[in-house]
Order: sequence, then structure tokens, then C-alpha cells
Amino acid sequence: MWIRIIQRLLSIQFVVFILKHSKRISFPGFEKIPIYDVARFFWQAITKGSLSMRASAVSFSFFLALFPTIIFLFTLIPYIPIENFQEQLMGLLKSFMPYDAYQATEETILDIVTNQRGGLLSIGFLSAMYFSTNGFDALITAFNNTYHDFETRSGFQQRMVSILLVIIATLLLMAAIVLVIFCEYALNRIFHEDKVSYYLIHGGQWIALFGLFYSLISFTFYLGPSRKSGWKFASAGSVLATILSIVMSVGFAYYVNNFGAYNKLYGSIGTLIVVLLWIYFNSLVVLAGFDLNASIREAKKNKEASLKHSSG
Repeated sequence: MWIRIIQRLLSIQFVVFILKHSKRISFPGFEKIPIYDVARFFWQAITKGSLSMRASAVSFSFFLALFPTIIFLFTLIPYIPIENFQEQLMGLLKSFMPYDAYQATEETILDIVTNQRGGLLSIGFLSAMYFSTNGFDALITAFNNTYHDFETRSGFQQRMVSILLVIIATLLLMAAIVLVIFCEYALNRIFHEDKVSYYLIHGGQWIALFGLFYSLISFTFYLGPSRKSGWKFASAGSVLATILSIVMSVGFAYYVNNFGAYNKLYGSIGTLIVVLLWIYFNSLVVLAGFDLNASIREAKKNKEASLKHSSG
């Protein structure tokens, strides 16, 4: 049945036209490899690379790392000497988080960000570092288990890279929080009457957040696999993963806030289900972005091998 459907689709004139031109056109970031060749290898990676299973393993590891990491970051906030910083942060979380998730965690978060706790800070740092490195280690392992094989690092080197990625992610996250809070303050207190400046700052805020998110994914794609594999920092996979992750997060938050009934069905555990699903979907798109990079690399190797064989 599926073979007949595919055959009929391939016989449509418009589809024939698209396939014909896709064998000659290349997108930016595809390293001059035709779209058709990249799409062929990418389809193999998605359908035969156990994408869902890899994403499940990654999402579970990051889910375990989420709460100790959040506790550690929030315990730092009472030590930040900025007026109304806590109020701005709570307003930011309320605007980004699904409503039910925010309601369930509001009191706990507010208590952590307003009261200094030195003991919790040290314990939070150790637990956050351990579980976060496990999360990135699981992500790198998922990279290594892509359908397209390539050289990987040793276990010890992989763990060191995971620690480096945790440090980079922490710095980028802190930069994003400071940026958003500063922009919110500027929009509400300084430029709330100047419409032009208001929209410029608001647009610049989202562009900067996109850049920070893109940087985190690019660092992960660049440092995760072996350096000898020749991965580039700026890549088509990073752009794809960043765009899909942002679109997915906004769409998922809208669905949960307007149509989801997790709390009615599962009670308070519904919030955990929402968070786990959000991490799982993000893991899917990040792995899909990496698989696109691996597919481009594999298609390039295949083209070079064909040219070498024909010239020989």
C-alpha cells in the first residue's frame, strides 16, 4: 500500500520537478552538496537511527539534571546585588513557563531566590555538576550512536567535554537571564512611551536570545564528537535545531496553557509530565539537527569517493 502511494506521489509533475532541481541546488551550510543527496542520507538517519530511543535516553538524563541545576542557579540569585532582580526573574518565569507548571513551583522558587542559603549552594553545585555532566554525556553518546558512523572520543575525554559544555551552558544561561531581565526593565521603565525604541529593544531581545541558544547548540555539536571528524561550529544542523526548538517550545507552551489537561488527569504529577515531554521534544530536534550535520558529512564523503573512483 505504502509503495503504491509513494509511486503515485513520485509520478506527480510537481514532485518530479522538485526532485529534478533538488539534485542540482544546495542550501547554505550544505557544503555544496545537492539537497537531494543530503535528504537521502538524512532520511536514513531519521528512520534507521533509533531517533526516538536516543531522545528518550537523553531526555531522562537531562530531566534528572534539571532540578538540582535549577536549585543551584536559584540559590545564586539572593547574592546578586541588583534591585528588584528577584521580582523581574519571577515575572520572566511566569511569562515563559506553562501556567500550571509555574503555579506548582512558584512558592518554592520564590523562597529559594529571596533567602540566602550557603549550605544549599554547595550541595546544589555538586549535585548540579554531577547530573548535568551526565546529561551532556548522554547527549554525546546519542551523537555517537547516529546511523552514520564516525570517529569518537574516549570515555574520559567525553566526560571532560561534558564538564566543559556544562560550564558553557551555565555562562550562556546566565547571560540570557541577565539580558532578558535588563530588556524587560528597559521596556517597562525607560522606553515604555517610546514606541520605536520599545519595538527595537523587544526585537533585539529575541534576536540575542536566538543567538545565545544557537551558540549553545553549536558548541554542543562542535565539541561533542571527535575534533578529528572535522565538525564546523556554524552549521545547518545548528540552525535547524535552534529554529525547531524555539517553535516547538512556543507551540508546546501554547498547547499546554490552552488545551492541555495534565493536572486534571494526573494531579500534581502532571507538571512533571509536561516538563519531561518538553525536554523530550527538545532532545528530538537537537538530535535531528545533529543527524542533519552527519548526513551532510556522509553525503560529502560519498561524493568525494565517487569522484575519486571515476577519476581513477
